[in-house]
Amino acid sequence: MANVRWLVDPTHSEVQFKVKHLMITTVTGYFKTFNVEVETEKEDDFTSASSIIFTANVDSIDTNNEQRDTHLKSADFFDAENHGEIRFVGNRYEKTGDDSAKLHGDLTIRGTTKPVTVNVEFGGIVVDPYGQTKAGFTVEGKINRKEFGLTWSAVTEAGSVVVSDEIKLHAEIQLVKQG
Repeated sequence: MANVRWLVDPTHSEVQFKVKHLMITTVTGYFKTFNVEVETEKEDDFTSASSIIFTANVDSIDTNNEQRDTHLKSADFFDAENHGEIRFVGNRYEKTGDDSAKLHGDLTIRGTTKPVTVNVEFGGIVVDPYGQTKAGFTVEGKINRKEFGLTWSAVTEAGSVVVSDEIKLHAEIQLVKQG
């Protein structure tokens, strides 16, 4: 049997990150342009995935503040001019419960690749009103931005850190089974 290919449904998916600002509030950002492609050996068994690839376009970053977005795209952070894509290649989908799993893989940001494990909640598989088979996932994880070369830092006059090192990742992903 041939592998089953799944592609992201971008209108029913979102990718966001959260970072502490001044250590008192959290700023949320989104990647508006991203892609997810998965190949499974068995139709509805994602533990059989032979390929899981996520990419995000750095230029599509949106934190609801144009000046901040421009700074994030600059060489101080993502360096979009030289590193326009964030890439995660999953190498193991490990079921940990009925609807929970850990996805292990390699995350590349700014040309630096590190192993990362994220938590996955499997929402299930359904056929939508148009006859398309869809699978839903909630993905959550944390990374240290400095491990990926995002080392810009500033401190307030009172000694508070402006941007935390820990970045929380959250994604709602809906995949569509390809014919």
